[in-house]
Amino acid sequence: MLKVGLTGGIGAGKSEVSRLLDEYGAVIVDADKIAREVVEPGTPGLAAVVEEFGEEILAPDGSLDRPRLGSVVFADTERLAALNAIVHPLVGERSAELERQAEAESAGAVIVHDVPLLTENGLAPLYDLVLVVDASPQTQLDRLVRLRGMTEEDGAARMAAQATREERLATADIVIGNDGPLEELEKRVREVWDELRARAQGRSPA
Repeated sequence: MLKVGLTGGIGAGKSEVSRLLDEYGAVIVDADKIAREVVEPGTPGLAAVVEEFGEEILAPDGSLDRPRLGSVVFADTERLAALNAIVHPLVGERSAELERQAEAESAGAVIVHDVPLLTENGLAPLYDLVLVVDASPQTQLDRLVRLRGMTEEDGAARMAAQATREERLATADIVIGNDGPLEELEKRVREVWDELRARAQGRSPA
């Protein structure tokens, strides 16, 4: 088994890399997806978030009002830390459970943990390898504005709340550059996948 951490700044294209690796046969453990699951209605996670932030962060149907919560925590590092203290341990527990399931099914599995804040939370030592999807800040901001409909100010604020490009690259064992077209990304991810498979099976990468 090979345990891989996948990360990248907002707008860098990490989700596309995750999708491609999933197609090639990796077991994807998506921290963002799990983070949503652990605060679904009726979960202890949501109860803890409501206790910390108040019922005003709930939507009328009783689910978490993510935009409202986001407006609170992204502007206040202490409130963000309080949210992370609730959610991160729950995500860690569920991720470990999924990892155990994958290992039980295949000793040669490549398990890719899709972790947006891997660098920020100092999680690199948890993985055999760290993949960083890298794009220039100009490319990131352009994608946030053009593809996600953010204003330049909102996009820049989201980027500023994350690790710097240099900090992220310092954690990387393998870098996947993504400033170019999709065809180039697909080719690079296929190369990386071949290397990951070789490592998982105990072979030296070609």
